[in-house]
Amino acid sequence: MEISELGEFGLIKHLTQDIKPTNKSTLKGVGDDCAIMQFDEGKRVLMTTDMLMEGIHFDLQYTPMKHLGYKAAMVNISDIIAMNGTPTQMVVSLAIGKRFKVEDLEDFYAGLLLACEKHHIDLVGGDTTASLTGLAISITCLGEAMEEEVVMRQGAKPTDLVCVSGNLGAAYMGLQLLEREKAVFNDQLREARQKGQQVEPAQPDFSGREYLLERILRPEARRDITDRLKAAGIRPTSMMDISDGLSSEMMHICEQSGVGCRLYEERIPLDYQTAAAAEEFNLNVTTCAMNGGEDYELLFTVPLTHNEEMQQMEDVKVIGYITPASEGKKLICRDGSEFDLKAQGWNPLKED
Repeated sequence: MEISELGEFGLIKHLTQDIKPTNKSTLKGVGDDCAIMQFDEGKRVLMTTDMLMEGIHFDLQYTPMKHLGYKAAMVNISDIIAMNGTPTQMVVSLAIGKRFKVEDLEDFYAGLLLACEKHHIDLVGGDTTASLTGLAISITCLGEAMEEEVVMRQGAKPTDLVCVSGNLGAAYMGLQLLEREKAVFNDQLREARQKGQQVEPAQPDFSGREYLLERILRPEARRDITDRLKAAGIRPTSMMDISDGLSSEMMHICEQSGVGCRLYEERIPLDYQTAAAAEEFNLNVTTCAMNGGEDYELLFTVPLTHNEEMQQMEDVKVIGYITPASEGKKLICRDGSEFDLKAQGWNPLKED
C-alpha cells in the first residue's frame, strides 16, 4: 500500500490505533492537539511536537530565518493553547545542511526566542545534527493546565455553538502571493542565465497585502482568546487550532465527539485583503477559508446558553452549531444549498 493512499491522518490512525497507554500517568495519547499526562494531583501536563521540513513545510527562498524560528515555535505553542493550557517549556532539535552559516542560525534562534519570551516559555534543550537534504526542525513544547480546565477535541454536544477566532484564509492567500512572485523571479533568473546575464534581486510590490504575508510568515497563537474565555467563566466543550483548514478541523471535532454540524458560509469571518486577493487569483474565497490552513486561529464549541456572551466577545464569530451525528456535517451556502464537509486541507503525504 502506498502511503499516499492513507494520507497524513489515515497513516497516523493506521500506525497508532492499537497502541494502549500502560503508565497511569498517561491520560491521553495519540489523537488530539497534545498528549495529556498527570504527575501531580489535579494538574495536567500537556505535550506536543511538530516537525518542519525544508521544501515541504517552508521555502527559504522567501522565508527569512528569523520568521521561520518564530513560526516554528508558534505552531507548537498554538497546540498547547488549543488544549486550554499554558505553555511552559520547549525543546528544539535541528538537522542542518552545509550551506547554512552561524548567522543564519542566530537569526533562527532570535525568532524562536522572541516567541518564547512572548509566552514566558523556557527553552530547556534539544539536539543538532547534520543534514544532506536541507534544514529539518523538530520542536517539542510542554504546558500545563488544571484538570478541570483541559479541553480536547471530543466533548462537543448537539445544540453547542461553533465559534472561530479571527478570520480565515489569509495565510493561504499570503502563500499564493509568495509562490507567484517566486515563480516570476525564477523565470527571470532562468532567462537571464540562458543569455549569460545576471539578475538583480528585486523586491516585489506587496503594497496593500502586508497582512496576508504576516499571516503566513508570522502567525500568532491565540492565547488572548482563551484568556477572554476564562475571564468570562466559559469553558469550551471542545477546541483545536486551525492548521489544516476549517473543514478538516471541524470534521476532527465531529468525529471524535460523535456529532454532526451545520456551518454557515455567510458567517465565516474574512479579511478584506483575503477577499481581494482571492478575486485577483480567480479563487473562491470560501474555499480558501474552509481549506487553506495555517491560520492558527481557534475553532471551539460552547453551550448554547453562552450565545449572548459569544456574540459580544471581541474577535470571535459564531459560525454554526452542533447537530446529532445522523444529520451529517454540512456547510450551508448563501443561497441555502447544503454541501457535505470534506477534509480538503493540506496533506503533506498526498501525491501531487
